Amino acid sequence: MASTTLTFSNRDAHRAWLLSQAKLPAGFRVGSTRFEFVPREAPKPAKMTLTLIALDKPTEDFAAVFTRNALPGAPVLVGRRRLGEKQLSAVVINNKISNVCAPDGETASEQICLRTAELLGVTAKSVLPSSTGVIGWGLPVAAMLSALPAALPHLQSQTILPAAEGIVTTDLYPKIRRFDLAGGSIVGIAKGAGMIEPNLATMLVYILTDLAVPRDELRAMLKRVVEPSFNSISIDSDTSTSDTVALISSSLVPCSDLTAFEAGLAQVCQDLAEDVVRNGEGVRHVIRVAVSNAPNAATARQLGKAIVNAPLFKCAVAGNDPNVGRLVQAIGKHVGAHGNGLELSRLQLHMGGIELFAHGIFKLDPLKEKALGEHLRAAELYQSVPPVDGVFAAAVDYPPHERCVEIVVDLGVGDANATVLGGDLTHEYVSENADYRS
Repeated sequence: MASTTLTFSNRDAHRAWLLSQAKLPAGFRVGSTRFEFVPREAPKPAKMTLTLIALDKPTEDFAAVFTRNALPGAPVLVGRRRLGEKQLSAVVINNKISNVCAPDGETASEQICLRTAELLGVTAKSVLPSSTGVIGWGLPVAAMLSALPAALPHLQSQTILPAAEGIVTTDLYPKIRRFDLAGGSIVGIAKGAGMIEPNLATMLVYILTDLAVPRDELRAMLKRVVEPSFNSISIDSDTSTSDTVALISSSLVPCSDLTAFEAGLAQVCQDLAEDVVRNGEGVRHVIRVAVSNAPNAATARQLGKAIVNAPLFKCAVAGNDPNVGRLVQAIGKHVGAHGNGLELSRLQLHMGGIELFAHGIFKLDPLKEKALGEHLRAAELYQSVPPVDGVFAAAVDYPPHERCVEIVVDLGVGDANATVLGGDLTHEYVSENADYRS
């Protein structure tokens, strides 16, 4: 996953690093505008940001994967149809409302695409819509159509940062990753903080490149790289109705090494996936579970997710309590229910490089307990403070470091591996989601 060398002392240092990563690939412009509106379902003032990603020229080389939730948002339904179009010219993104199962939702998305196309001088079917935010509310179409022209003067070709900032909702900070290759680049941004267990979600990802990779290769690569990255994370085990990962090439820079391109794309996706978890709602610890020597990769990934989604273990991590009995319980529960006869007699567990469990028995002592507690505290992103009048203080709005709670699960029964990332379960997460719409 992401490099562990990045450390930021404050928000300004992190923002300076974001700016250093944010140069747009050739052939793209981004811009955004913000406006006030009143949702008809909850009549009180709200604000929405509209973000445009526009190509200088339409491209045939684009790919996307979408949520596996069986009740997807209207933009996902429209987006799936867009994959059958010959060209893509732009992406239009709104936050605040996800346009899921709302009356006339697809019509609303298509109206937004049509107005965007008129403003950019392209065809409506070459515009991809994306929405994120509250599920169940309808888009304020009239207000959005009126606001869209204000985004055009902000379109610029220097930095992707305005788009990274424009797509967020409960995110604490924008997320940008890049990979430079052979005179071109791959630059990605992501939105996601809660309702995260992508099954390609409230998670939106846009990856732009000027390297010329044909459509069929782009689409095959994207499907391959999302599995060990975005499909290997979980903050709260809930799969959003809106998950979208789009990959778009302006095809302006020749690319002679598709293998190197795919490696770079995989790195961008892995880094963004970890950024999403580190930026999760209320997350104070990122948990990385490496499952090795499994019978197959699917079994390894499913077990890793069972661990990072185990509520009691997540709570223990949140409290810096090395209660590893909850870890063993989570493994045994999952294998008992879904293991299909998986044998655990060779199971070995380590946390922070410390042996916890081997061949059916715990390997604990006071020194190990102390060292495990120190490992948990070292991975903490920020310290919790008691709430004032029932309100928790805001978490830090930048990532102080990229350390994780490191768990290794060796099943000893095969040669397949998988790494899964998740977060702890804190008071702040509950508070955030208890008041999400208020």
